[in-house]
Amino acid sequence: MISPLDQDFSQLNHFLTEMKPTKLFFLVDENTHEHCLPTLLTNLETELPFEIIEIEPGEEMKTIETATHLWEILAEFQADRKSLLINLGGGVITDMGGFVASTYKRGIRFINIPTTLLGICDASIGGKTGIDHGFLKNIVGTFALPERIFVYPNFLLTLPFTELRSGFAEMLKHGLIADETHWKDLISIYELSAENVAPHIEKSMKIKQDVVEKDFKERNIRKTLNFGHTVGHAVESLFMAGEKPIPHGEAVAIGMICETKLSELSGLISPETADEVMNGIRKFFPYVRIDDFKNEDLLKLMLNDKKNDGSTISFSLITEIGSCGYDIHCDTDNINTSLNFYKFELNK
Repeated sequence: MISPLDQDFSQLNHFLTEMKPTKLFFLVDENTHEHCLPTLLTNLETELPFEIIEIEPGEEMKTIETATHLWEILAEFQADRKSLLINLGGGVITDMGGFVASTYKRGIRFINIPTTLLGICDASIGGKTGIDHGFLKNIVGTFALPERIFVYPNFLLTLPFTELRSGFAEMLKHGLIADETHWKDLISIYELSAENVAPHIEKSMKIKQDVVEKDFKERNIRKTLNFGHTVGHAVESLFMAGEKPIPHGEAVAIGMICETKLSELSGLISPETADEVMNGIRKFFPYVRIDDFKNEDLLKLMLNDKKNDGSTISFSLITEIGSCGYDIHCDTDNINTSLNFYKFELNK
């Protein structure tokens, strides 16, 4: 359940009073510890004992080593089945915290308080938890719903621009796969800022939540949320392997452009629609060089995508603005053409 945008944490305090956990554990990274936790603790109205667990920021922390460290900390502080883990952070924190909570003692309760646009509109919603392994994104994880998601919009004001833009990519995706009006509202934004994005956040959250409620275990329509992610995750993984990680949303923006071109090459959308989509994305996301990445390496990573059946890459591709298909198998030549289009044609 998602709490509506809450300015004073009153709903969180009421929730804690009703739930009566034995102990609270706050999972934060260095950034949210400094910029967000003081605000939360100042507004917290509880006498419950709590511990603060801090990890370093960044996707590179989503590993089994970090999970092991967190399990050990919970055990050291005698966290029991009635404890509550509060994940205060972006997608890395909610992914990691949810995974650790859902596996510690076969599952303890957790809530998400997302602090980034990516976390608010996408990562914290839907009950997917996970860690990376060997540069494969979210290759290990669980389906586990948080008890609640609480959104405090002023946390967005603490974000650097690159993080705001990263989350905006997922909002664009929501419009492209499910709501043409939402897409048009987003691309009409003149300047990307927390203030200009704020009026559109609840719509993006609702799109994600509606899809998840129809298909929690990703058997069918939830796969549409992966538009841009088959290529995007492969690109993100190679940047991670080269120890030059890029924000998740920037990789997804690359992926959405490539997969829009692939939608066109597969005859699902017209060249005019493809141009409209790609130009809309490029309005906010500058070109990123990926020509050093070999297509065969990208394809190899795509074959490891969780959505695949057997040895065939499955794509989720748009069929028009506001509609998306899934389980679409594409010709390898078309996949290569879409990658080469981004690498060598788009920035001429």
